Amino acid sequence: MRRTHLRRQVTALLSMLVYGVLLLSAMAHAQLANDSAVSGKIAAPPVDVIVKNLQQKNADRAAALKEFAGTRVYRMQYRGLPSDRDAEMVVSMTYHAPAAKQFSVVSENGSKFIIDHVFKKLLEGEQEAASDENRRRTALSSENYEFSLEGYDDAPDGGRYILDLLPRTKNKFLYRGKIWVDAKDFAVVRIEGEPGKNPSFWIKKTEIEHQYVKLNDFWLPAENHTESVTRFGGRAILSIEYTDYKITSATPLPDIESARDAPKLSRVYEIH
Repeated sequence: MRRTHLRRQVTALLSMLVYGVLLLSAMAHAQLANDSAVSGKIAAPPVDVIVKNLQQKNADRAAALKEFAGTRVYRMQYRGLPSDRDAEMVVSMTYHAPAAKQFSVVSENGSKFIIDHVFKKLLEGEQEAASDENRRRTALSSENYEFSLEGYDDAPDGGRYILDLLPRTKNKFLYRGKIWVDAKDFAVVRIEGEPGKNPSFWIKKTEIEHQYVKLNDFWLPAENHTESVTRFGGRAILSIEYTDYKITSATPLPDIESARDAPKLSRVYEIH
């Protein structure tokens, strides 16, 4: 019976890691998703202005970015019963608009179990995460989330609006946490959160972090860190490093000055 419980823990833990990364993959693809743009000036509270500008800019970037390629390094450490395991896999990837991704495994090292049940599951599931339905279910939209403006981070490489996210429903495809939105480009540059609903009794806690990097006019995934803990002490850390990006086909972005509609810091707490 104990062995059965341990097997369930490990299976649930690995599934949670896969789910967490796929959730962020869908979020990342949302920055390339060609949703309807928002036009015109917006008479709304500051957080609504930020979210609407984010949606429009995402649509602009999606329409402009046609093809790119890159390399990913998947790494995982598992510590717990029945045994410790480590693995690494290097993958080359090409993207073709609007949602096609092709993967080629360059190298594999370590636990065959992790490679087959985590890394390759991620590659298989990422195509599903890019579907219209999954993008809709994970979109940073007012339909899925309640947004609130926590503050403004005047970082050396540019200002960031910090938004708190709260799912409107208990949906495992949503998360609660924070996003950092570039104040000039209106692109998500950082995510910190946890699942809006724990999909497994065996998982005690899961923390997700994701960062983006700007390449020319586009914001692409830079690194992912997902950590999960079981109720009986097992711990798994999954990281993905995204490198060697090459944009092979893109059109110029439209010169939309929606940033002028964005709130200045001095106005953030004056509007209620």
